Amino acid sequence: MAKEKSFSPTMKCGHCQNKAPMEVVVEHSQVQEHEDDGGCPWEAGYVYGLLQCPACEGITLRRYTWNDSMDPEDVRFEFLYPVPEKQLRGLPKRIDDAYKAAQKVRNIDANAYGVLLGRVLDLICQDRSATGATLDEQLKNLADRGEIPGKLVDVAKGLRKMRNVGAHAALGELTIAELPVLDDLTRAILDYVYSASLLATEAENRLAELKRRKPSPKKSPSK
Repeated sequence: MAKEKSFSPTMKCGHCQNKAPMEVVVEHSQVQEHEDDGGCPWEAGYVYGLLQCPACEGITLRRYTWNDSMDPEDVRFEFLYPVPEKQLRGLPKRIDDAYKAAQKVRNIDANAYGVLLGRVLDLICQDRSATGATLDEQLKNLADRGEIPGKLVDVAKGLRKMRNVGAHAALGELTIAELPVLDDLTRAILDYVYSASLLATEAENRLAELKRRKPSPKKSPSK
């Protein structure tokens, strides 16, 4: 008799960003029995699970800690693979929406992914009011104004070239091998232009708040 399949609740795949229940294909328990000082037995340990995405068939590895005093609703999963990406913060809504739209096609069509990431680059230049007739000129303008460092201009140009390959069949074709490069190039630009700026502002605000809270030195009593 075939074993009945089990599924996770709806979750986002770390490979293709698809949201759906995933099949739990393997589960391995490291729960062991222990005894306290009074000889009373109790069980605790990790439980690992491999889940398969129904869209891209990518595998996710997760685990949780279990002990016999817990209720099932107390379980909190830790995802070990793929490692969750650091959330980009501070993105304007229009750019955030465009970046998320690109992520939805990442594992479906590498060429479409490159084109949509190129659109993100266009939107960054628009948002930062870059001047110039071409994208290269706009990127140089951002560097000249200190919006992005000179080295990041070369990064952005690399992304633009990959966008052109994805958009024009005569120039070739992007493959799954280029996906990590596209990811790193885009995140480097977004992180510097928006996330780093937000972190700097938050740090300045915290410092200003600490200065406001700092008590004034007490005056010595006059003799």
